[in-house]
This record gives sequence, C-alpha cells and structure tokens, in this order.
Amino acid sequence: MPNEPKQPAHPWLTPGTVGVSAASLCSDAGHEMVTSLLPGFVTGILGGGAAALAAIEGVADALTGLSKLAGGPLAAQPQRRGQLARGGYVVTAAATAAIGLTTAVWQVAILRSVAWVSRGLRSPSRDMLLTDLTDRQSVGRAFGLERMGDNVGAIIGPLLASALVGLLGLRWTILMALIPGVLAALAISVAVREARASLSATADRRRLSLNVKALWQQGLAKVLAPMFCFEMGNLATTLLILRASGILTTPGRPASAAASLAILLYAGHNAIAALMSLAGGVLVDARGPRLVFGLAASSYIVAYAAFAIGGGLTGVIVGFALAGAGIGLAETAESATVALRITQSVRSQAFGLLGLTKAVGDIGATVVAGILWSVISPHVAFAYAGAWMLLALVALQVFLPGRFESAAAPDGDSEERR
Repeated sequence: MPNEPKQPAHPWLTPGTVGVSAASLCSDAGHEMVTSLLPGFVTGILGGGAAALAAIEGVADALTGLSKLAGGPLAAQPQRRGQLARGGYVVTAAATAAIGLTTAVWQVAILRSVAWVSRGLRSPSRDMLLTDLTDRQSVGRAFGLERMGDNVGAIIGPLLASALVGLLGLRWTILMALIPGVLAALAISVAVREARASLSATADRRRLSLNVKALWQQGLAKVLAPMFCFEMGNLATTLLILRASGILTTPGRPASAAASLAILLYAGHNAIAALMSLAGGVLVDARGPRLVFGLAASSYIVAYAAFAIGGGLTGVIVGFALAGAGIGLAETAESATVALRITQSVRSQAFGLLGLTKAVGDIGATVVAGILWSVISPHVAFAYAGAWMLLALVALQVFLPGRFESAAAPDGDSEERR
C-alpha cells in the first residue's frame, strides 16, 4: 500500500491515552476481584459445582466474542464510540458487583453474561478511541500502554480481593468491585472528550454493516490467519497454574503449598506481561508489529516446552516468565497490526473480528488441550499448544511476508489525525 504524506508528530502520552490505560486497569482490577472469588462463592456459598462454574465461564467467554463482533460496526461512527465505551464500563461494573447480591447459581450466570457482553461491546470502541488519539508513529506505544494497564489490573484485583475478603466477607468484597468499575468509566470519559475534540465536527454517519467485502479487499483474512493460529495455542492461564501446581508438588512440598506458590508465580507472570506490553509497543513503533508478534509466538513455544518437560521450580519460573512475555507482546502486536493495516473506515469492524477470532481461538485451545490432558497427558496438551504457536510463525511468513518494519499506511484515512 502507498505511504501517506507524513504529518507532524504530536505527543502520544496525553490525558486521553492515559485515560484509556487507566480505564483498562481499573476495570480489570474490578472484575478480577470477582473472578478470583467466584469459585468459592459459587461452590461454597451458593452450593454449585465445578460443572456449573465451568458452564458460567464458558458461556460468558463465548458471548464476549460475539459481542465484540457486534461492537465493531457500532463503533464505526465516531460520535457513538464514547457512549459505547462509557456505557460498557458502567454496565460491566454494575453487573459484576451485583453478583454479590445473588442467591442462586442461575443469577450469577445471567449477571456474568451481561457483564461480559458489555465488556465485548465496548472493546472495539475503546480501541478506536486509541487510534483517534494517536498517530501512526506512536500507535504501538499507545496500545502497549493500554495492555500494560490491563495486566496491572490483573495483579491488583486478586490482591485487593485477598485483602478485603477477610475483613468484609465474600459478598461485600464482590460488591466493592463496583468502585474500580466506576473509576474506569470516569477515566474513559477523559479519553472520550479528547478524542471528540480531535475529530471533525462533521464526521460522517456510517451505515451499520460488517463491510466484509471491504475487509477482504484490505487483506484482513491474511492479517488474522497467524493470529488465529496463535489463539488456538493460547491456553487458559488456569491450565498453566494447574500444571505448575502438579510440578511443584513434591514430598517436601504438599499440594496446598504448591498451589500457593503457583499462584504467586502467576502474579509474576502478569507483572512480566505488563512490562512487556509497553516494551512491545515501543518495538512496534520502531520495527513494526510483525517482529513483535513473532517474538511472542516464539516465547510461547519455549514456555510450553518448559511446562511439558517439568524441571521443577526452575522450569515453572521459566514457563511463567516466557508465557507472560508472550501474552504481553502478542496482545499489543495484534491490536497494532489491525490499527496500522486496516483503513479507518472499516477499522472498528476489523477490531470486532479480531475480538471474535481471539475468543473462538481461546475457547478451542483450552477445550482441546483439556481433553488431551485428561485422556493422554499434560505433556501432549502442551505439545499440541506449542504446535499451534509454531504454525502461527509459519502463517506469519506465508500471509504477512516481508521485512520486520513498520506496516505501510493504508489509504483513505484523511479524516484521521495522521
């Protein structure tokens, strides 16, 4: 694609980009508070079983993918993005906190689904706000900062839950998740105001459509191919924790102590993911998202090998560290690739399809790996996931060949601040 005329660079670290990152941090902290307490609440307070918990999470994850697909066309109109983003954060917070008032498992299922649908609907709008607030030379850092906020929230949430549950109990701690959710809505409002000021007052109203033809012509299928392979190998972190707990259980370390150590190392995984999200964004702006995505898949291949082989505490540390680096790099590279390679007119729809791809891949990865784990062995499950990561590298070379450099700018972005 031909390059656009260069525009004067403007600062990328603005109140708006910080607001988006703060919104992701606060929102993730809120729902991770509840996620960490949900197993005990469903099974201990409401009397549900593991099957009920799995069904709640499985349905919610599936609805997230579908709602991201729907959120893409909705976010195509610039004036609507702010409403969708703010409303999504508010509804996610309210539905998540309301779980503390439930008295039956089916009520939890409904509220969790409402929260995750709202979370999915808002995602393309949030991503489009970031592209409205940045230029092409800084889009990687902007998405890296947002992903960093999300990963830091994943650390803060469980820590808050652990500190509050002993003081307030399960129900009140879940209700307290409303506070970071409201803060998230306030933070995203800063970004909405800044983005609105940067857009033309006469921005066009676009018809609600997925625009499949335009997306196909711009090569979105090729862009998503390596990402789909990656997500098909992106195992749920619960499986990493389960494997780590098994490896760390020794005659001198009982299962309870091994589980506690595994959770601590998982917190380290999230910390590394946060750092690598921002580092990956800087590298995206310097060398392009293709290199960063390739490093992410390579990190996972080695991480899964470490989990498959075992190797005691050292192997688990290596596995968690590289998996954290991999997810931090990958999430930044995926969003930046769409932002850089797809024109503004259909970019929101592309973000929606990226969300659906990730959701479908994540569910497929965990389901298949779980069956292989149960029927054969965890070694085979991790080998299966590693094979998908290797295939992602192959797909990257086949569908997105070329040097590791910044993506060419697409045509048709005259209405953007680029």
